[in-house]
Amino acid sequence: MEKIFASPAKYVQGKNVLSTGISHIKALGSKALLLCDDIVWEIVGEVFYKDLENGGLTATRVPFNGEASTTEISRVSEVGRKNQCDVVIGLGGGKTIDAAKAISDTLNVPVAVVPTIASTDAPTSALSVIYSEEGVFEQYLFYKKNPELVLVDTAVISKAPCRLLASGIADALATWVEGRSIISSHGKTMGGAAPTLAAEAIAEKCERVLFANGLQAMEACRAKVVTPALEAVVEANTLLSGIGFESCGLAAAHAIHNGFTALHGDIHTLTHGEKVAYGTLTQLFLENKPKEMIDQFISFYQALELPTTLKALKLADISYDELLKVGKLATQEGETIHQMAADFTAEDVTDALFAVDAYVCSLAG
Repeated sequence: MEKIFASPAKYVQGKNVLSTGISHIKALGSKALLLCDDIVWEIVGEVFYKDLENGGLTATRVPFNGEASTTEISRVSEVGRKNQCDVVIGLGGGKTIDAAKAISDTLNVPVAVVPTIASTDAPTSALSVIYSEEGVFEQYLFYKKNPELVLVDTAVISKAPCRLLASGIADALATWVEGRSIISSHGKTMGGAAPTLAAEAIAEKCERVLFANGLQAMEACRAKVVTPALEAVVEANTLLSGIGFESCGLAAAHAIHNGFTALHGDIHTLTHGEKVAYGTLTQLFLENKPKEMIDQFISFYQALELPTTLKALKLADISYDELLKVGKLATQEGETIHQMAADFTAEDVTDALFAVDAYVCSLAG
């Protein structure tokens, strides 16, 4: 099997690069389609828009409706086409970024990804997670290239809610858990190939950086300041995890996250990373990993106030039949769980979801 390593063409991170890094965007085009939601627009978007124009770019701002859906991608792409935009800028969180990548692929123009939070590993990859208008997972869209530019302003990210940084840490902590499974099973990455040694090293480094710096970075975020620990965690959440998941592969943790979209209710008030955290614990249980490893993840998650029980996941008193819906969606044909060595069934996943809850509750006495 061939090996494929994928990465963005350029990654730029540091304090205030949202204003000092305009030249990197200008190198990609002169007529920008700026996609961001109304909240991001008020926080940093309007100032960024003026910086773009002062830097010699013409920008068309399009409000993002909040869902990376086929309908939204088509709507915004048509705006870009009418305005003859030659570069797409995705300013905001994971779904804005996923939509921007899809729009740039539709228009066949470069994309500059500008995350305002470090809550997901979406910025660097050549794929998007597509949902229905109702927020149900539909598919992964794959592109012929990774983003031309990822521009990460740590001063902006330091002022975002701490919960979102913790969510990004949870998403990134799945990177080596899943990548290790793909390597051991000789499975395929998101690019349909074998993992490279480089991707393996990056995924493993991602986990080490997060365990070493995660709690200090959270305190920096609470103080709304940039420190070396915050810089390290932002890079791990964004670059290391992004390359790691794409070039090492996804397994059960993210398949289970996708499975949660089969449910209705308060679970959907949780972030992507919060749901991935529980999916990661579930994968560790499916693989019967050592107690010491599982306990390390549980204690770290709890220090970050991430969900480790069904109650924290807003699924207290859920029935087996209801949770089986998650297991069925997580194990549907084409899901990443099938890249693992064992052939896990919907019942296996459901049992593990309950087992995690029972084990964590037992630790509390």
